[in-house]
Amino acid sequence: MAESLLSILLVTSSAKGSSVVFRWPPCPQTSSRLARPRPPSDNLQLDNPWRAANFSDPFSSIMDRQKKDEALLNDMDDYEWKRPTTLRDRSTSFSRSAASSSGRNSPSKDAPFDHDDLDHPQETDAYHDLFGYSSEFLASMLCPQRSLCHQKFELRIDDLVFLGHPVGAESDGSWRFKSEKLKSGSRGRGSRNRDATQQDDGKSEISSIAEKGPPAQSLWLQMFHFVIVLDLPDPSSSASGNVAKYFDVIYEQIAFTVTAVLFQEQVLSNFVEAECDILVSLKDEYIDKGEPYSEFNAQALLRSSLAPAMKTLYEAIQSSTMAYITIHDLPLELQLPPYLDHLLHSEEEYDLDFVDYKEDDDESRAWGREMSFGWRLPALAPWKSLLLLDGDQGLDPYMNLRGPHVRPEERTLAQGLIKFLETASVTLSLADMASLLDWDLENQIYPTVRWLVHHRRAKVVDIVHSGLKTIFTLPPRFEASLSSLSIDFKREFPHPSIPHLPTILSNVSTATSKQSDNHFFATVVQSKELIPLYHDVVLWMLKHELLLTLHLRIRIVATSELKKIVRFAHERRLGRLSQRERQRARGRQLSQKFLESGDELSNGLSEKREMAGVAWLSLSPKTARRYSRRLPSTESGQSKGSDMSGSVFVEDEDGQMYEEEESEEENVGWGTREDNVWPSMISDPGMATPLERRWLAAMSEGKEEYIARRFEKINQYFDGKKTDDEILFRAEISRKQLREVLHHYEEYLQTFLHPS
Repeated sequence: MAESLLSILLVTSSAKGSSVVFRWPPCPQTSSRLARPRPPSDNLQLDNPWRAANFSDPFSSIMDRQKKDEALLNDMDDYEWKRPTTLRDRSTSFSRSAASSSGRNSPSKDAPFDHDDLDHPQETDAYHDLFGYSSEFLASMLCPQRSLCHQKFELRIDDLVFLGHPVGAESDGSWRFKSEKLKSGSRGRGSRNRDATQQDDGKSEISSIAEKGPPAQSLWLQMFHFVIVLDLPDPSSSASGNVAKYFDVIYEQIAFTVTAVLFQEQVLSNFVEAECDILVSLKDEYIDKGEPYSEFNAQALLRSSLAPAMKTLYEAIQSSTMAYITIHDLPLELQLPPYLDHLLHSEEEYDLDFVDYKEDDDESRAWGREMSFGWRLPALAPWKSLLLLDGDQGLDPYMNLRGPHVRPEERTLAQGLIKFLETASVTLSLADMASLLDWDLENQIYPTVRWLVHHRRAKVVDIVHSGLKTIFTLPPRFEASLSSLSIDFKREFPHPSIPHLPTILSNVSTATSKQSDNHFFATVVQSKELIPLYHDVVLWMLKHELLLTLHLRIRIVATSELKKIVRFAHERRLGRLSQRERQRARGRQLSQKFLESGDELSNGLSEKREMAGVAWLSLSPKTARRYSRRLPSTESGQSKGSDMSGSVFVEDEDGQMYEEEESEEENVGWGTREDNVWPSMISDPGMATPLERRWLAAMSEGKEEYIARRFEKINQYFDGKKTDDEILFRAEISRKQLREVLHHYEEYLQTFLHPS
């Protein structure tokens, strides 16, 4: 917001006209616009567009053309962009009407124009000029008709953008809440529907308050408009549609929220009109005295409660911090997303992570629509942790929750939040906190985390090992200078056993290049007695964004040797299958002959059974099965093969016969581009192809049964995207069990460290 915010205005309208009651800063200035550079007069090298527009005789002499170019250049204004209003006559600044700035009937306004103001035009212009325009002109533009009130307002004039939500009194002059229902169906796209939803939400919240008393009757105020003035961003922004979203966020988070509170207080107690009375009377007094505008602003901050709130809000937005303001004894915490300005830059400059909110997306649903743009938040997942931050401006959340302003019905919720704050630790995951507190992860833990992060009381981080055996690295850049960070660090940790901050950063930076013992304890702490002290050091560094946690990620590699083994087994199986086919063919031929001579077959079988000493009709099912086992294996195989034409029986290495479907063997993918002997990565083991599943199964040959089962269970997470913390949570195994699998399958695994 520091790039585009120019001013905050409070504009009012009455029967006598419209006026800008107060603004901050006192003298807002627009930023310089990009213009064509004007060539220096001593070296006239005019650009091609100018030469094309001012073609000269090619046969004239160089000196004549240069003189002509110089003469034309002195009268040319095409190289400089100027606001159209700056070209007007300055005397028009004093042609203001006899109406007062408030539009009310006041003695000072009925007086004629005092020409003595011309003696100090700069002081006079500061009251009546704004951004090069007459303040009355801008006020009339910013106070629309009553039919256009109570909805989003966006006006663009030259390079200025005015955002707000004008509200007005009813036709009888009274201020009251409107009970409007959200119409079904969508009218338009994008922010219009969101704006309607936002408005209805605000009205529903304050409608219950309106029932406490009758609405206040206004004396002169017909309309007020809380306006955010922005410098129009560069229209050549490379991100299409980002400018519109940029305006939507500012409107929803600042303009609408402040207007809703002001409208509520105006309805209940005529607050806005009373504040405007103070500011307008003070302005008229200082204009009559000929005092500079800066003196009026200084006095307005002392007499009015709305003026300092506007000043605080402006400064907080400029510094991208939380604005703590009070409007008629109502505390408000307002802010804009920390990375909102990055919507206006190209992806080459900033790594944008602004993803449209989707109801069916788990990550978007976890953070919600309000925090889906400009926050750069990590995934809100059960294996993440929470780092509590120090409150700004000395605000203690515990004191606020235990304060007397907490209503009795909210005290239970406040006590639960205090218990959560006392339990939260970077050594515990969100799932662990839910288990300790006996809270529901989705319905209790996540909303609490969202509230804390949104109010900048906490940030989501990765789990830190209780023994500080976490691997860290340094961020690409620091938010502050190393010298100032070192001074603050030494002031915070004066213990002689703790080295200077640059030394710790150097040890962390060189630790990632080590093959083993590259965690924080081995490279920095090196003593179990100092672990509690260094826990505070790690927390301080995480709060100042000086550390990035490195996570173990795993990929599966199908080596050349593995592929050759699987292919050799396949070829050997093909040889057995072809032999089995020949045997089955011979069996079919014999069966056909026996069918042609059925009597001979029955007689032969009877003689064979009689020779074996077994009666033909005395065979029970149990005896028949026992007798069939004594038949030659070839005959048994022929009978089974003839009965199950879609299956074959293959002998494994132990001599055991097992059944195998021919169709499965044919659909594996032999002979395709995937079937090669070069090493390759199994990119997604959870969605492995049939041939990749053969490779995964071959990796477990010779492994112990429990290790093979564990590998089969967790190899779906070895895609290089899931971190070790996520694997441990999803697979429900311990870190020791994961290390055991990595040890037994290390020849097929590729492990690497990468920040989350």
